[in-house]
Amino acid sequence: MSEPLLRVRDLSIAFGTPRGRIRALRHVNFDVPKGRIVGVVGESGCGKSTLAYSLIGLLAANAQITAGSITLDGTELVGLPDRDMRAIRGTRIAMIFQDPMTALNPVSPIGRQMTDIQYRDATSRAEKRQRAIDMLTRVGIPDAEALLDAYPHQFSGGMRQRVCIAMALLTRPDLLIADEPTTALDATLEVQIVSLLRELQREFGCSVVFVSHHLGTVAELCDDVAVMYAGEMIERGEVREVFHRPAHPYTQALFECDPGRIKIATRNLPTIPGDLPDLVQVPPGCIFKDRCPHRWDRCDTEHPPLYEARGDRHDARCHMIDPAESRAEVPS
Repeated sequence: MSEPLLRVRDLSIAFGTPRGRIRALRHVNFDVPKGRIVGVVGESGCGKSTLAYSLIGLLAANAQITAGSITLDGTELVGLPDRDMRAIRGTRIAMIFQDPMTALNPVSPIGRQMTDIQYRDATSRAEKRQRAIDMLTRVGIPDAEALLDAYPHQFSGGMRQRVCIAMALLTRPDLLIADEPTTALDATLEVQIVSLLRELQREFGCSVVFVSHHLGTVAELCDDVAVMYAGEMIERGEVREVFHRPAHPYTQALFECDPGRIKIATRNLPTIPGDLPDLVQVPPGCIFKDRCPHRWDRCDTEHPPLYEARGDRHDARCHMIDPAESRAEVPS
């Protein structure tokens, strides 16, 4: 396994609201190895996008990193001056945003946006324009030169997302963050975009953080996966290991709710019973305890650390896999 390009250690983020401080992320730890794709999955509101935006320094004005560290190839990003962060953003780190319909400037031609993003490069405008043409061609846009003068509204949703991918890769970043880039696309386009991302990642050799709620897409695209619940990273490991042998009860329940795994026709899709905890007043103990069918006394009082689950580089935040416990085996 190569050395991590990105290290996140004990990261906690809170949002100021009229109700009080929402502790959106708490003590998150994970690595993104060089040349690998790491998927981040979980229910809506679990903190996936907050984590993604913290990596590139684009958190909302009412957000505050209250603890922790984010390092990119040894460079600490937390507390980095705005000027230094701007030098990294768009060069070493790039992002594909969730909605291709709003990610592009609607009053500027595609060609101008793709040349402007190269403003740090000391090359002529003609060379920048040619690089834009080459990249648009690389992501599968036909007759790219003729379309440089087109506006975003003249492209379909799938074509716009291809433009966004081309812009993100134009500066050949070390780390690419994709925040649910297929959400606004239909199933056919989703398959095409996922295949394109995998192909381009192999070509450029960048690391990728792929945020998604689509389990099938993560299984198809990613090398590693991190599962989040209510602001905590509760399981992480290689995709094959986690998908075939999930260790945390939440991960098991999440996979059981995946329509792609249902083999018998039914009108009622499975759900996870119960409600999300209040993140203004985070309860003690395990964050999943109120919805967990395997809850026991220790879960009420002791917050579980990440235990080694079922092999190297696979761990989960559940007391039932504590090797010191007599109840060490998680029911499958």
